[in-house]
Amino acid sequence: MAAAEQQPPAVDGGKALSALLGGIAQAAYYGKVDITEELLRGQLYPEAAPEEFRALRAKMGGLLQSIASADMDLNQLEAFLTAQTKKQGGITSDQAAVIAKFWKNHRVKIHESLVNQSCWDNVLKNMNWRVDLKSQSRHVDQINTPVAIVEMELGKYGQLRGEQLVTGVGICLCKSIAHRDTSGPFF
Repeated sequence: MAAAEQQPPAVDGGKALSALLGGIAQAAYYGKVDITEELLRGQLYPEAAPEEFRALRAKMGGLLQSIASADMDLNQLEAFLTAQTKKQGGITSDQAAVIAKFWKNHRVKIHESLVNQSCWDNVLKNMNWRVDLKSQSRHVDQINTPVAIVEMELGKYGQLRGEQLVTGVGICLCKSIAHRDTSGPFF
């Protein structure tokens, strides 16, 4: 009877795993910084040792990241999870069922979050450009050739606290030696 009290029923384990996947998704894809490993362990797996929980969280986080980054459809997901259940040190079939159900319910929202994180708004914050001359090159005939350098700062509205996020993009435009037109100017 004592062993039955220590092991939660399979349904509770499935609910805890589903909640763990939800917490991982909240932290990784929705920007909820208050969802910590300690919070998840304390709420979902209080009886688990920290190292044991850390390993479970890392495994589930890695699986969810693989599934989300590939934006797996149901057939791809089934094949992936089947392979994971057959792999040594992989997941159980019960865990695979919970992951499949979680992904079916959260795929669209996670995909939208990934798209939003990777797309920039149409905001050009700043742009600088200049034309330089190459002073070093592997080939002597490339020295003193003009190079146009364009630097752009692109803006994106931050999702966490409403701050403005800015990223710089640099582009170097060089005159191609293979297509050299000696009859006219560089531009």
